[in-house]
Amino acid sequence: MQKMWLSGLVLAAGLAWSGVANADVKLAIAGPITGPNAAFGAQLKNGTEQAVEDINAAGGILGQKIVTTIGDDVSDPKQGVSIANKFVGDGVKLVVGHFNSGVTMPASEVYAENGLLVITPSATNPKITERGLWNVFRTCGRDDQQGKLWSDYAVKNLKGKKIAIVHDKTTYGQGLADAAKGFMKTAGIKEVLYEGINAGEKDYSALVSKIKASGADVVMWGGLHTEGGLIIRQMRDQGLKTQMLSGDGITSAEFATIGGDGVVGTLMSFGPDPLKNAAAKDVVAKFRAKNYEPEAYTLYSYAAVQIMKQAAEKAKSLDPKKMAEAMHSGMTFKTVLGDIAYDKKGDRKDVDYVMYTWKKMPDGKVTYVQD
Repeated sequence: MQKMWLSGLVLAAGLAWSGVANADVKLAIAGPITGPNAAFGAQLKNGTEQAVEDINAAGGILGQKIVTTIGDDVSDPKQGVSIANKFVGDGVKLVVGHFNSGVTMPASEVYAENGLLVITPSATNPKITERGLWNVFRTCGRDDQQGKLWSDYAVKNLKGKKIAIVHDKTTYGQGLADAAKGFMKTAGIKEVLYEGINAGEKDYSALVSKIKASGADVVMWGGLHTEGGLIIRQMRDQGLKTQMLSGDGITSAEFATIGGDGVVGTLMSFGPDPLKNAAAKDVVAKFRAKNYEPEAYTLYSYAAVQIMKQAAEKAKSLDPKKMAEAMHSGMTFKTVLGDIAYDKKGDRKDVDYVMYTWKKMPDGKVTYVQD
């Protein structure tokens, strides 16, 4: 009888161990799946899911398969926190997201308190990694790096031009605008207009009138593609040829859909074109075989999952804190964006922004091309 009981105990222990060994890795995708910024949510979702598909096909992470769940934050900070708490309750340990800086910051505090590792592909506000949280990383750069590029471009290429600065009052938009303003002040450039608008509105005629009255030749726009496209369309409707210079918040084909041909000539800061990186060739081919063009943050999201896998392998553990320690160690990660290494804050050591121009291609499509 005792022998049978011991055999049963051993069998139970073996089954329990087997269950642990074959447990799934719970990874969440967080971003605006619906709403005006849904185009960016789709980029995060498609990039992450393709990476998960590829990694699972190759055996998963440390022999465990990744299962994904999706949280729609509609670019709203309160909804982002609600989703973060749901992820905690669901046993999620890894998060790719969020898209917006203003959503990423409060959500990441929930993750930090509850042991979740998060990599944002797109949230660029410097404060995200300046708060000393153990768990926050990004595959993109920072607004102060973009703002410096804007200022340098103005010094070199916009001599004698009148510059207006407009933002959408968000953590991302105003943060980017203020970074550019600060660097330009240091360089001796004073803007002719500094204005904040309310995101989500449709009529920006009052703003356009102010831009017209200021005589601005260039509008530096800190904000996203929806409002940026509307501002350009309404400037053109009022006969203004004022050029726009913006950041990575307009990296969506919808920018041209909203703004029309008036967006041609718009300048935009973003990281070096990932589609041209040799390390991304095979992955890009997979996306295109599915009739999906992996623009903007698609590959930044794919890279986030690659980094998580390599960090777990380095740490020999799927414990988020041990993975974060590996990421903070300075090790180099091989990704579709090229080699990535992190500093102690969770920022990339190697990031560099370049300028793009929105152009009309021979086939009539309006898109952005790296200068």
